[in-house]
Amino acid sequence: MLTLFLLLVIMVFIVLATSKFHIHPFLVLLLSALFMGLFAGLDSDAVIKAIAGGFGGTLKSIGIVIACGTIIGTFLEKSGGAKKMAETVLRVVGEKNSPLAMSITGYIVSIPVFCDSGFVLLSALNRALSKRTGRSLAVIAIALSTGLYTTHVFVPPTPGPLAAAANIGADIGLVLIFGLIVSIPTAAAGLFWATWFCKRFTIIPQEEMAQFEDAEMPGITLVFAPLLVPIILIALKSVADYPTLPFGEGGLKSAFDFIGNPIIALLLGVFISFLLPAKKDQNVFSGWVGEGLKNAGTIILITGAGGAFGSVLKATNVGTYLGDTLSHWQLGIFLPFIISAALKTAQGSSTVALITTSALVAPMLGAMGFEAPLAKALVVLAIGAGAMTVSHANDSYFWVVSQFSDMDTPTALRCHSMATLIQGVTGIVSIAILSLILL
Repeated sequence: MLTLFLLLVIMVFIVLATSKFHIHPFLVLLLSALFMGLFAGLDSDAVIKAIAGGFGGTLKSIGIVIACGTIIGTFLEKSGGAKKMAETVLRVVGEKNSPLAMSITGYIVSIPVFCDSGFVLLSALNRALSKRTGRSLAVIAIALSTGLYTTHVFVPPTPGPLAAAANIGADIGLVLIFGLIVSIPTAAAGLFWATWFCKRFTIIPQEEMAQFEDAEMPGITLVFAPLLVPIILIALKSVADYPTLPFGEGGLKSAFDFIGNPIIALLLGVFISFLLPAKKDQNVFSGWVGEGLKNAGTIILITGAGGAFGSVLKATNVGTYLGDTLSHWQLGIFLPFIISAALKTAQGSSTVALITTSALVAPMLGAMGFEAPLAKALVVLAIGAGAMTVSHANDSYFWVVSQFSDMDTPTALRCHSMATLIQGVTGIVSIAILSLILL
């Protein structure tokens, strides 16, 4: 009980330190790991060993994947590939369905690109569509923001679900496949809120319509390839490893196991993204790759610190005790959702909520009865659903959406924050239904 009380104090510390005092999550998570270990009675050598082992062990599995994902995102942004995606979707669905087009575009773009940068990247297209179609910018912006947000918390190789899968020990391929399934009704819920509720707020940009030059943009097949090829390869590996062994046990399975490993799949995606720039020179490759790696650095460090925190929690056995206690409450798949939603709402970062909750929940899986590979994947997704509930004033994404869409704060709270609440609830309900069917 004393260790459990200490854990609650540490969780409050994480929330206050990151949200109120704005201390970087990397330092907060390391300090939390250190304090948790020492005050729980572990000797100093055991604490240091747990922190170092957890940090290195987590990054061993996903550090390279995160770096590759951010490089792909940088090349898509800077080559005009992301804009090409949006324009292609528009041609398919039509300008009258511009909210649907932006939702689909956000859904795709946010798989390798963080939702914040994806929204900034596509905000000019948002404003152009609003001006050209006469649809309120509030409608189109929330359609985009919710599309981006969906894959940001559910679909690897976005760092949050990757880190959560590593902490839980879930198969990334299963998380990817079922993440795509759960994200469909979740994105649809966000789109519904955008088109049904947000149309009440009339926001039409006053500036001239933005122009989009496509003379030097890459072809559409090439634009989608860096995203789709890794996703297909990772999914094929998961299928190959299924207990029924659909590809047998020979060379074909070995080949899919190799090229479908997230490290190899994302590395292939990086080399495909090198074909995107119209001008291929040393400055493009070294500069864009360097920028991608710089962006990845912070996320990699936060992810490693989350792994360190989780390693210390395992060493204290508090997770086992908490799991045994909470398992009697019969919360099931809703427990990780509730913890993650509480952290997200309190401190703002979806990635921190994913990493921290997964580190906390991992030791409970046995007591909760979620040790099977499919069960672990659904736990990761439940944490992801909580990590999008709710985006409000302490979330940087909230301000990106509001400021780039000419929304005042009350409007953004009604449109964006309520949309993320509805999405989170839709997500966990979808996951609960899947758990009833599959587990």
